[in-house]
Amino acid sequence: MTVGQRIFELLDQKGMSQKEFSIRTGIATTTISDWRKKNTNPGSDKILLICAALDVTPEYLLSGVTEDSKRGRAMDYVVIPKDTEERWVIDTFSKMDFEDREHLISYMKMMAKK
Repeated sequence: MTVGQRIFELLDQKGMSQKEFSIRTGIATTTISDWRKKNTNPGSDKILLICAALDVTPEYLLSGVTEDSKRGRAMDYVVIPKDTEERWVIDTFSKMDFEDREHLISYMKMMAKK
């Protein structure tokens, strides 16, 4: 089974439309349709977005290996779509110097206790 075929199998299993999948990943519906029509696979730059939207590991998406096979790994990453406030926060934080990051983290910890 190809990666593209596995994606459509997962969409069917989850009852997710191509449109909803497009919204969750930011991948154009025409691109998704092309995977089915032309029996092609997504580019490597899309794999983590797809895994996050379908709640599967990259290993499963690429190979079909499941976690119960003792080769899979639990997902331990987060994909944050572009043009969201969350992404802006991460991008801004990554540009801060160490001291400013420490101040922000302290503030966030204080706010989390409220």
